[in-house]
Amino acid sequence: MMMMKLFTLLATLFALVLPPTQATAREVLAFNADWRFSKSDSAMAMSSKLDDSAWRAVRLPHDWSMDEPFSAAYGSGNGFAAGGIGWYRKTFTLDPAQQGKLVTIEFDGVYDHAQVWINGHYVGGRPYGYSSFQMELSRHINFKGPNVVAVRVDHSRYADSRYFSGSGIYRQVRLAITDKLHIGQWGTFVSTPTVTPARAQVKVETSVVNAAAEARDFSLLSEVLAPDGRVLASRMTGAALKPGQSRPLTQSLTVDSPKLWDLDSPTLYTLRNRLSMAGKLVDETSTPFGIRTAVFYPDKGFFLNGKSLKLKGVCLHHDAGSLGAAVPVAVWETRLRVLRDLGVNAIRTSHNPPAPELLDLADRMGFLVQAEAFDEFTPTKNKWVQGWNVGVPGRNGYGEEFAAWSVRDMEDLVRRDRNHPSVIMWSIGNEIDYPNDPFSHPLLGPKYRPENPPASDLVKHGAPLVAAVKRFDNTRPVTAALAHAPMSDAVGFGALLDIVGYNYQELRYKADHATYPKRIIYGSENRHDYSAWAVVRDTEYISGQFLWTGIDYLGEAGEWPKRAAAFGLLDLAGFKKPRAWFRQSLWSDKPMVYIAAANQTAATHASTSGQGEALLDKQRRAELQEHWNWPMGASITVSAYANSPDVQLWLNGRLVGTQAIKDAVEGVLSWTLPYEPGVLKAVGLKDGRPVAEFTLQTAGPAARVELLPASKTLATDPDAVAQIEYRIVDAEGRRVPDGAQPVTFAIEGPAEILGIGNGDIANVDDPRDAVHAAYQGRGLAVLRSTAQPGKVTVKASAAGLAPAVLVLSGSR
Repeated sequence: MMMMKLFTLLATLFALVLPPTQATAREVLAFNADWRFSKSDSAMAMSSKLDDSAWRAVRLPHDWSMDEPFSAAYGSGNGFAAGGIGWYRKTFTLDPAQQGKLVTIEFDGVYDHAQVWINGHYVGGRPYGYSSFQMELSRHINFKGPNVVAVRVDHSRYADSRYFSGSGIYRQVRLAITDKLHIGQWGTFVSTPTVTPARAQVKVETSVVNAAAEARDFSLLSEVLAPDGRVLASRMTGAALKPGQSRPLTQSLTVDSPKLWDLDSPTLYTLRNRLSMAGKLVDETSTPFGIRTAVFYPDKGFFLNGKSLKLKGVCLHHDAGSLGAAVPVAVWETRLRVLRDLGVNAIRTSHNPPAPELLDLADRMGFLVQAEAFDEFTPTKNKWVQGWNVGVPGRNGYGEEFAAWSVRDMEDLVRRDRNHPSVIMWSIGNEIDYPNDPFSHPLLGPKYRPENPPASDLVKHGAPLVAAVKRFDNTRPVTAALAHAPMSDAVGFGALLDIVGYNYQELRYKADHATYPKRIIYGSENRHDYSAWAVVRDTEYISGQFLWTGIDYLGEAGEWPKRAAAFGLLDLAGFKKPRAWFRQSLWSDKPMVYIAAANQTAATHASTSGQGEALLDKQRRAELQEHWNWPMGASITVSAYANSPDVQLWLNGRLVGTQAIKDAVEGVLSWTLPYEPGVLKAVGLKDGRPVAEFTLQTAGPAARVELLPASKTLATDPDAVAQIEYRIVDAEGRRVPDGAQPVTFAIEGPAEILGIGNGDIANVDDPRDAVHAAYQGRGLAVLRSTAQPGKVTVKASAAGLAPAVLVLSGSR
């Protein structure tokens, strides 16, 4: 005990005398500005002598698939978006005083087959477009003059994905400058093996690297910082490394009376590593982390911090409609806030590693995450070209690189993201066992294809991935989203997994729980049906579900010109659909009521279109819409979603009727009435008192354009964006539901159009162009700051309508 107190005292004294953080200890430079781009494949593009002044100037992140027209000539799987080969180049200089340092470039994601050169020297590449990676540049850096980094991106096989991927350097890039004695990339792992109300054990594993030509003695000081920056615990360890050696150091610290990371209070601590040699600080890193417990039980479901919790999840692809794959963090934050208001508490990163900033948001906002690695093993899955399940599929994709790269890609995903408290499980794949795409098995009966690879290959390919996860994180379970549980179980693939995800197999829950009583089961991908949620809600051992999907996404499209899939709660522009309100009625505790309507003729047709079809899908087919503009005298079905005990429906001040939510059919209350224009209002009641209301009003003829900004400021920051909803409204400001006029935007000041979209999956307007049609009377324009001071004036006009003018003030 005395020795422990002595080490603690020494660590405290060391922290007091250690100089404050020095800029030269570790410099991480934003590296997104001043790139040049060419959609070409010049044999000299990597040369530092090449004159690239005629190349296009771009700021990263950049997705060139959104720069070119969508075309039926491209693949439907990738949203009919362009691929090709492109080059990026950036010229930069470094301070000569940094000579002798280690210089690396860090990419969060390049799609795909990236190859990197510095001053004409090839330094490496990465084929998987979703993996983060770094390349060392030190040996070829010129500290006395300019340097040129060049990146070749080969997405020439554009039909290589079942969903939109984007093209280019579509995520963040940084330049890191460190001492040759440094903390390795993703080299810190923080876990909390013991958590009680009184104290939490914080286990820290830090990988220290000595890239110098001589041995190094050093000290590693690890400190736990409270959210307000106070040092709560510290530990110092001394060690030595030979030239070229790396070594993990393990330390244990204690936090008294910890504040737990939870959905409602996502408290984040910081682990600060300070590496010193001979009393001089040579490297420093900061790692946010949370203190929490997350446990799955086969008979009780999921528990967060000892409390039972159902996962109310959504699957999310990585694009954002008109922005493609290069999505600003502010756009993700806006969309996540909408999803959280619906009651969503979990995200599945389908079907690839996400942008790091998405997980940062999940940590700060209180979402749980299933982090997924792959959509295919090897060989590849079908990639539809003409349309989803139409024509002859292509066979390009990650499966061609899987054998060589999958273990490395899996390891790097885990190492990069294992400190996020939001991440509660690792998925090694999505629907890898989809029958005959490509694996097959005799139990498929007449559909068995003996010429296909055997389903036993699932185990051959999956086992190394499970081992890769366990090497770098043994604190979280490994899962996969199964498409055909019987085939996977027949070959032992399900037995590889700690928890088993079921895609659209709710009917198997009960039987499989009886057959495999120790199996942990959850819905990894589910339709929006009421019944799919009810079985989760009412079955203790089912941990939760993930809806397909949270937001509409590019790709996995039908035939041209449809370029996206409309499975989301939100549309491509991020607007709530009626089914989002339905989900809110099931998942949110905040009182709400919502109404939408459909022509009864369409509703009657939908109600007879297919036995067993869920009511919500019948309503979707009936084009349930959020407006009160219908033909005079038409018979209209009004549907209400609510979480209050009773709902009243009023038309022009007259009570149409009152219904109890306990009498709802599959969660839906309905009235049928003859249409008359005016005001339709629903009121949610509890104990006879109003607790929520929702109103639809008949809109008149389109009169003007309206602009509704998320904020009236645009920061003087290269990553700042303004999100502006544009609307076609009548003279009273009511949105015109069939408003589809082209709207022209004129921008004055330090901003540029990043993307404009309207939520229509069949709209192929250029998202970068200043003219874009409205859809259902609205759309979304996203502007990006050019990082210059000054106000921004936005004018939106449409033929025959009064224009709108919006002024955004600058801020720092």
